[in-house]
Amino acid sequence: MELIGPYLIAAGLLCSAGVAKAIRPGDTARAMATLLPGPTSLHLMQRIVRVGALAEAAVGAAAIVFPRPATASVVALSYVGFFGVVALARRRGGPLATCGCFGRPDTPPTALHLIVDLALAAAAAAVALSAPRRGTLVTQLVHQPWGGFPLLFASAVGLWLTALALSALANLAAARRLARPLPVRAS
Repeated sequence: MELIGPYLIAAGLLCSAGVAKAIRPGDTARAMATLLPGPTSLHLMQRIVRVGALAEAAVGAAAIVFPRPATASVVALSYVGFFGVVALARRRGGPLATCGCFGRPDTPPTALHLIVDLALAAAAAAVALSAPRRGTLVTQLVHQPWGGFPLLFASAVGLWLTALALSALANLAAARRLARPLPVRAS
């Protein structure tokens, strides 16, 4: 499986974002409520987000431990769904300041987010097409140099950088758009 590294990043991001949203469902619930038609109870939306977040974390964990066609397909479909939500949030604009991906108001929906979602969906789809039906992460690591340590390390760094790109970099871009240049005074 040639794209196992990006796949592990995708699955790891599902785990970390799912856990974050399960712990702090409020911002994600508010973000989702603004995307749904009609009034929605924030308390009900928080419960829905928490259940969905726990399922997201479980899918990510299962996908890491068992990189198989079924789990990889679910990861790919998850990112296609995220792409749709982020695209809708970007199109609507307005008061939606976050997509709520990490359970905090730190993830404005950006074009980069759309690209990352598509790239991770494509990597997961490629793994779904090439993964053995009974494989595990351990069986994948056996075929890697140095017992898979470089792959795991690169995947962990990639996960961290992807999370930064979707949160801190997105925040920086939003702040830059809000910043007004200082007027230049003629001397």
